[in-house]
Amino acid sequence: MKWAVSGKGGVGKSTLTAALALMLAEAGRKVLAVDADPDANLASFLGIPLAEQAAILTIADQKALIEERTGAKVKDYGGMFKLNPTVDDLAERFAYAHRGVRLLVLGAVRRGGTGCACPENTLLRALVQNLVLNREETLLLDMEAGIEHLGRATVRGVDGLLVVLAPGQRAVEAFHRIRRLAADIGLTRIRAVLNGVRAAEEEAFLRQALPGIDIAGVIPEAAGLRAADRDGMSVLEGLDAATRAALTALRDHLFTQEAST
Repeated sequence: MKWAVSGKGGVGKSTLTAALALMLAEAGRKVLAVDADPDANLASFLGIPLAEQAAILTIADQKALIEERTGAKVKDYGGMFKLNPTVDDLAERFAYAHRGVRLLVLGAVRRGGTGCACPENTLLRALVQNLVLNREETLLLDMEAGIEHLGRATVRGVDGLLVVLAPGQRAVEAFHRIRRLAADIGLTRIRAVLNGVRAAEEEAFLRQALPGIDIAGVIPEAAGLRAADRDGMSVLEGLDAATRAALTALRDHLFTQEAST
């Protein structure tokens, strides 16, 4: 099963991705978590110690690799380069293993604008396509507030797009913007997760703002997450019983064969 996760910044997207990845690993799944957010912090949410995070290599920063695989100089925009670089070995080379989860950090292209037709982005898109279409393990793609690294070719490989919302109008607006972007590439399998819900009226607000949307789960606010972050622990150490139960239900709901139908 393979899900892309998106949502407005600050809604708990990386928290949710890390929790699901760790819980899937606990259940015996072979899990690959891909940090495709330019503000990469999934390693922290997984509880990887700060001293170890320096050993995690970011794909977009590997200048020699990008030039070797694409045949073009990094930042030499406008030149010719390979549109289908070889990427099938990169997950094995660059993924960092922690508590049964293998983490791969894509990074961002440091150039004004998004979606540039440049060697760096071409390699990243090819890598995501390879991970989605050609690998067998359970995959979670922690996206930015959009779908930057997805394309039409990857749509047929993902089970869907999971959009995380916290109670608030800006998160709702971001959901509809992401939904439109997804529709542009033919991705219509979209489910919402209501996160950080503290009261019945907050859940009611979000449900009313999302008519006809499949809501995969409602996750209550966990007061212990701040302490877990402060102490450098994984998100699982910050969950109370109610939040863990809601996440377990979400995991079981999404990562079954029926979820892709």
